[in-house]
This record gives sequence, structure tokens and C-alpha cells, in this order.
Amino acid sequence: MYKKINLEAMPLDEMWALHEEIGQILSVRLTSEKRELEKRLAQLRGEKETALGEPGEGASRERRKYPRVYPKYRNPSEPSQTWSGRGKQPRWLAAALRTGRSIDEFVIANQETGEGTSRRRRA
Repeated sequence: MYKKINLEAMPLDEMWALHEEIGQILSVRLTSEKRELEKRLAQLRGEKETALGEPGEGASRERRKYPRVYPKYRNPSEPSQTWSGRGKQPRWLAAALRTGRSIDEFVIANQETGEGTSRRRRA
């Protein structure tokens, strides 16, 4: 099978040369193994995408268009800070609510007659 090497008796220079040779062989084998695995993975990805009816890697799907969400709440001390009512509450609103203020105090006044209803999709 293979010849047993007595490493204890081997000179340092020979041992170092053996180490470099083993390192080089391992590097070549690992890169070829990696290449084969990457090819297989790409093949599996391609099969999965075609099975699901999704486009390939080159094509990208168009994103669904969502209507614009207009702000419903405004910070009275800083009017540029607004919030649509979706997602996490902004810090300024959370801090104001902790002090005992009501969320109704921050509602934008002309929301019903403003741009919010005029741009909605009519059925």
C-alpha cells in the first residue's frame, strides 16, 4: 500500500520538502473537488428553478407595484418628521406616547381632503 516513513529519523530539510509536497497535492485536490461541487450545485439550482417555473439566472422578475403610502402622523415640533402608520413607530412618536400624549394629537389634519384620497385607485 504505502511505505511507512520514520519521521523521527528524517532530517529537517527532507521533512520540510515532504510537507510542501503534501500541501501542494492537497491544494490541487481541494480546488478540483470544490470546482466539481460548484458545478453540481449550479446544476441543481438550474433544475430547481426550471421545475418551479422561475426564470433563469439572466432574467429577473419584475417587482409588483405597490401604491404609495402617504403620511398620517406628523411631529408638531419637527414637521419634516412624518409616519404613515405602517411598521415600527418612530422614536419621536413613541417618546410622546410614553409621556401621556394621544396618537390622535399627531394625525395630519387635512388627510381626508388632501392628496391621500385623490390618488387612490377607484374601483
